[in-house]
Amino acid sequence: IIPPGEAITLYSHGDVWSDLCRGPHLPSTGKLPKAFKLMKLAGAYWRGDHRNEMLQRMYGTAWANEKDLAAHLMRLEEAEKRDHRKVGRELDLFHMQEEGKGMVFWHPKGLTLWRTVESYVRRRLDAADYIEVRTPQVLDRKFWEQSGHWDKYRDNMFVAETAEDEVLSLKPMNCPGHVQIFKQGQKSYRDLPMRMAEFGACHRYEPSGALHGLMRVRAFTQDDAHIFCREDQIESETERFIKLAYSIHEDFGLVTDHVNLATRPELRAGSDEFWDKAEQQMMSAARAAGVEPVIAEGDGAFYAPKLDFVIKDAIGREWTIGTIQLDYVLPDRLDAEYVGEDGGKHRPVMLHRAILGSLERFIGVLIEHYAGAFPMWLAPVQVVVATISESATDYAKEAVAELKAAGIRAELDTRNEKINYKVREHSLQKVPVIAVVGAKEAEERKLALRRFGSQANEVVLLDDAKKFLVEEGLPPDIKRAKAAG
Repeated sequence: IIPPGEAITLYSHGDVWSDLCRGPHLPSTGKLPKAFKLMKLAGAYWRGDHRNEMLQRMYGTAWANEKDLAAHLMRLEEAEKRDHRKVGRELDLFHMQEEGKGMVFWHPKGLTLWRTVESYVRRRLDAADYIEVRTPQVLDRKFWEQSGHWDKYRDNMFVAETAEDEVLSLKPMNCPGHVQIFKQGQKSYRDLPMRMAEFGACHRYEPSGALHGLMRVRAFTQDDAHIFCREDQIESETERFIKLAYSIHEDFGLVTDHVNLATRPELRAGSDEFWDKAEQQMMSAARAAGVEPVIAEGDGAFYAPKLDFVIKDAIGREWTIGTIQLDYVLPDRLDAEYVGEDGGKHRPVMLHRAILGSLERFIGVLIEHYAGAFPMWLAPVQVVVATISESATDYAKEAVAELKAAGIRAELDTRNEKINYKVREHSLQKVPVIAVVGAKEAEERKLALRRFGSQANEVVLLDDAKKFLVEEGLPPDIKRAKAAG
């Protein structure tokens, strides 16, 4: 919205085309900088309507100098190599198809990665005194009307009618269900804060043109949690969450670059006094956690400000991973209350928070960050035992059984192929450790270990290999607990 009295610019090309924009436009391509490259052509329907004529859209990029252009093109090339859709297909992690647009078919290796991520986060939440719940996938329209989602999100909800004239919807988010659990039984101020978590499967309709691999889907699972607390607990709970989020991101090898404080939007609920106080609470909590937020003017939710966590991946791209949002509105709409120290009834404050966000998107980010070469603890297959000859088969089977019994995700390769072929194939699958066994290794009960990215072999006893491979494959939180005794 352009404020009254502000100057605007209008560009015209002859009498056939006008554009209302800030500009500047150039009179000819001759005025473009030398560091310019046409990237691609694509078809696009006029005004996005497939019934209209298809136009040609040209994509280009321009930079201050050729060095910057070359660096940009190199980043694009690297990003293409890391594209999670390409890597996911090559590593046999997942696929998607037309009959289930925006829905993921997780393959065994992909599901192993998923479960590893989920199990790690569950342990961290349990250690941070969260309680885990599960809420229904389908709820009646009346429920969503009461929460306010029917009015605001109806176009993004999957709705069905039953033979009994019920109008039901798949849940687009978990928060209203958590309020219902909070409301069961009388709550006291002594029960707060209550940290309620759910790995909640949600469904939201997105136009097919907006879908993008794991990054933009219609069915997703959130590491969702809601903290019900008193107003005087907002800052301490927010500070506590910030430290937890930083720690979890770091364990995944992701460094938080900065945190955005998204402030009041133009269209909002609540008074200026409320927003002044809420924004100050979020700012104070961030500073108490040692973080100086970057102000994102006007990007807050309509009901309250929020903090968004921005990480940078291995090639310098920014991703918003994790958020915490204040909410005074939903507890009021759904009549949540607790008995205060004064014996009166009070509304709890609700902190919506996620550390990973959508697990699908987070795994997509991990795939691109590591280009599929995951650290040992995340790798779907940690060790492959590959035989040189048939004579080593029995020992190889025994070795795999022992590795699995020790908790290592190990696989066996006894195919009648040359060992160099096997090593190359498993290297392309980015398996962290390939254990080669032949007659000599079988006789001496040893493994010849080759690490991903290395040509060197390390020959060790099977019993010794088990010990250090188990240690290397431990998730970071378990490693810390073990080190602490």
